[in-house]
Amino acid sequence: MKAALTRRRARGTLLRHIMISFTNISGAEEIGANCYLLEMDGTRIILDSGMHPKREGLAAMPDFDSMEPNSVEAVFLSHSHLDHLGTLPVLQEKQPAADVFMTPAAAALSEVMLHNSVNVMSSKRLDLGIVEYPFFTHNDLDRLSDAWHAKSCNEVFRVGFRQNVLATFYDAGHILGSAGVMLEGESGHTVFYTGDVQFEDQSMIPGADFPESGVDTLIMECTRGGFQRSAHYSRPEEMVRFGKAIAETLERGGAVLIPVFAIGKSQEMLFNIHRFKQQGVIPANTPVYFGGLSAKVSLLYDRFAGLTRRHDHEFKLKEEIKTMPLPRKGKAPLVCSPGNIYVVSSGMMTENTLSNVMAEQVLPHEKNAILFVGYADPDSPAGQLRAAPAGELVKMRPKGQPVRRNCTVDCFDFSGHATRDALVNYAVKLNPRQVVLVHGDPDAVEWMHDTLSARMPDSTIIAPVPGQRYTFES
Repeated sequence: MKAALTRRRARGTLLRHIMISFTNISGAEEIGANCYLLEMDGTRIILDSGMHPKREGLAAMPDFDSMEPNSVEAVFLSHSHLDHLGTLPVLQEKQPAADVFMTPAAAALSEVMLHNSVNVMSSKRLDLGIVEYPFFTHNDLDRLSDAWHAKSCNEVFRVGFRQNVLATFYDAGHILGSAGVMLEGESGHTVFYTGDVQFEDQSMIPGADFPESGVDTLIMECTRGGFQRSAHYSRPEEMVRFGKAIAETLERGGAVLIPVFAIGKSQEMLFNIHRFKQQGVIPANTPVYFGGLSAKVSLLYDRFAGLTRRHDHEFKLKEEIKTMPLPRKGKAPLVCSPGNIYVVSSGMMTENTLSNVMAEQVLPHEKNAILFVGYADPDSPAGQLRAAPAGELVKMRPKGQPVRRNCTVDCFDFSGHATRDALVNYAVKLNPRQVVLVHGDPDAVEWMHDTLSARMPDSTIIAPVPGQRYTFES
């Protein structure tokens, strides 16, 4: 920061008029098509380029039309979940002059996720008649991904047409390759964007390694702002409870369905089930069904085991854990059998995904269990199922038949997102001039805004309205 102060004094009074600005162009005041325009000393930067998980077609895109063509100089991707990544190729086509930056692991994951997204969008074009799908093709993606720049965490590099902004990635502890990004303009003003962050250690990945000082403007996620964790929570105790729930289901002759996200939760749960077998919590010969996109992602977790922060750099999922393959869609019937564990996507049980289809088989039988291990939007099939009382009829698909919820349904807190208290404590520790709250549903953002305003009276706390430009003096 001394260098920044020296540079600021040397440039004189002109720099006092240079502004930092922030615009939420995601088009939503919720967890959606995450995309933010940041202007630093005349350099225009985009943070993430997501696709809204609850909208379809053009409505799922950020407001790219609000930007002039070739006006963006750099794009930063925080991680490879589609709500942050899904429209990146569209942004690249609209802003071909922009350089795109992400970590090496995020680049590898993003290719897999975006190619899968092409397939999903192509199916929706046929099934739902959404003519604008797919937004891009496999060939487009192959061409555009060649232009991505992979930068390791803690590596300092310059961006912008004038190379006037310094950038550094910091490990976010959320999923493989996830990172926050620190940006410093020539005026010395620093902006830190957290992306999605987890400060606590997960089973395979350590918690975030974020800067603890030197931030003027903090752009921070609020995913869990509306949820208060019990003061008695203990991750080890929660893991014991999870293992016991699996064991009890298997002992009574039931099947266990664990809905997971393909990146992060799939690998974490596979690892934990393996550990339960080693500890004798569940029988070592229990079949575990696993496959599809989650299996492809697991290979990348293994590929980067020695290249990213990991509790055990030698552990390889494919080498250590035996799983049973799931039948390919349309090739064989998907039958859920007693005595098996099914670790399948999607985590929110989106219509026509494996977890959604299998739930209709699992729900009617008292011996079975559906165990949720992460976030589920309240409006998603998973969210609605979690809220349904025992014995109630549940509809997993709009055109499907209602099924009675007779099986056990339980939820476990293994979130890849930081708790709201951890986020608040991080912001208080940094003590920036401004905190911009993003990636949260309205109630989550409201709690974070009110709490931070009370604890940080000398800072400006902003819950940005989509499309509105906010400016800060550097």
